[in-house]
Amino acid sequence: MMMGKTKPKQTKKGELKRSILTNMIVVPFIPFILAIGVSFYYFTITIETNTAGNLARTVEDHRDMIASFLMERTADLEFITDTTRFEQMIQKQFLKTIFEKLKKRSTAFVDLGLFDSQGVHVNYVGEYPLKGKHYKNALWFKEVMENGTYISDIFLGYRNTPHFVIAVRQGTGDNTWVVRATIDTLFFDRLVSKVRIGRTGESYILNNKGISQTNRRSNDIRVMENDPEYLSFPPLKDRIQTFIRSDADKNIYLYATAGLKNNEWLLVVRQEKEDAYSSLYAALYISLGIMVIGGAVIIVLAVFMTDRILKRIEQLGQEKESLGHQLIRAAQLAEIGEMAAGFAHEINNPLQIIKSEQSLIEILLEDISGKFDEQASDAMGEIEGSLDQIKLQVNRCADITHAILKFGRKNETQQQPLIPSLIIPEIIHMIEKKAKVGGIDIRKDISEDSPAFMGDPSQFQQVLLNLFNNALDTITERHGVSGGVLSITCSQKDEQWLVILVRDNGTGIRPENMGKVFSPFFTTKPVGKGTGLGLSVCYGIIEGFGGTMEVKSELNVGTTFVISLPAVN
Repeated sequence: MMMGKTKPKQTKKGELKRSILTNMIVVPFIPFILAIGVSFYYFTITIETNTAGNLARTVEDHRDMIASFLMERTADLEFITDTTRFEQMIQKQFLKTIFEKLKKRSTAFVDLGLFDSQGVHVNYVGEYPLKGKHYKNALWFKEVMENGTYISDIFLGYRNTPHFVIAVRQGTGDNTWVVRATIDTLFFDRLVSKVRIGRTGESYILNNKGISQTNRRSNDIRVMENDPEYLSFPPLKDRIQTFIRSDADKNIYLYATAGLKNNEWLLVVRQEKEDAYSSLYAALYISLGIMVIGGAVIIVLAVFMTDRILKRIEQLGQEKESLGHQLIRAAQLAEIGEMAAGFAHEINNPLQIIKSEQSLIEILLEDISGKFDEQASDAMGEIEGSLDQIKLQVNRCADITHAILKFGRKNETQQQPLIPSLIIPEIIHMIEKKAKVGGIDIRKDISEDSPAFMGDPSQFQQVLLNLFNNALDTITERHGVSGGVLSITCSQKDEQWLVILVRDNGTGIRPENMGKVFSPFFTTKPVGKGTGLGLSVCYGIIEGFGGTMEVKSELNVGTTFVISLPAVN
């Protein structure tokens, strides 16, 4: 039967724990993940935009530098054609002198040649035997004759090695002549590929057919080889373009492209996506780390808080159970109080009759006291002594029943001036017998000139009785039937306050319980012990009187309750 009752309770507790733990984890996780997700989303957009922007600026700057290089070399040749005559240029030494001056301006020049209007190579300075060669049908010659200047793609030509030339035309008709210079392919290649972006960034040039005009660091594509990725590029436009593509090896790259030489060339700058977005991936790992750590913290805190909540719920359950016992005890005490008041009322009537009969006997004895002999007179003395004892005990019983009736009376609270020197001894009188039986010495120091205070007599009686009974219990627990002292002191603190001290030399209060003594339903006594009022009720009563109640205690030394009440002058 016990196991049948315990199992559902444990199951319910487990379900409650799972429910609380789930809510403690899920509820904070939702805004936490949303915050991380939104932050990472905007961070990703920013990084991608900035990375693409940086790559676009890089290709723009590099394009301007290459275009400036080609323009300067073209301008060098135009200066020659504008300042010299064909008759001068045809002289070998003169052409050599011009070439040396060009080399001083730029080491990119490899050779220099002079052509007549029919495309015959009439003079040449360089390493190859090109003088006398005919170029009338060569593409570059046709272009320069038509346009005045021309920069070729990379080609082999008579020298059978990849190179490109810059040619400038001068004159008209049969007096037309052309100066052509070959640009160092390695120099130009280094100029183009000098861009270094991250670990994998590179730059190269393609013509409008996808033929590589420079070497590439990746994919082993050399000059004049076809680039298979060119077909996947977007159509060439006048503006800079950025996009993402995969190469043949499935490596993903971020590209930026710009046109050169009237869009006959395409400058390409690219970088592996993983390398380009390295800061993004680092942020992703950091975000994941934050999520893991944050999640762990949330889970640990959730478990910790769940345990605290369950302990608090269990504590409230115990307090509820204790409250139930105390309510039952209070009901029992209320019934006993009503019965005691009834008993006191019923006993009071016979006591009055006994007292009347005792008075009548005294009157009769006075009438016949002189009519007896000496022996009878001695007997009459004993009878009179017995009558005095009866009178004393009847008065004592009347006092006790009067106190019980006063304590059990259920009138509405009505505050009135209370004089400490009168009401406190009356309450002490109610526990004197119990203290005497327990071997406890009651010490009173109640100043006769202590000022009155406003309060309800019955409630004040409840407060002191509760403090006295608690003191007697703790004194007995420590000292047994000897050595106990209960001290009650009452004096005026100042013109406005009255102070009542209730001090005992009992077991004292443990430090961890000092903050709980005035809490509702807190008790260190077993169920069924005590008055059932509780110090919280006493505290509330004193507050209702406009006063304060404090406690000072030292373990195994004793406890002092300090009641401060506003004085009535």
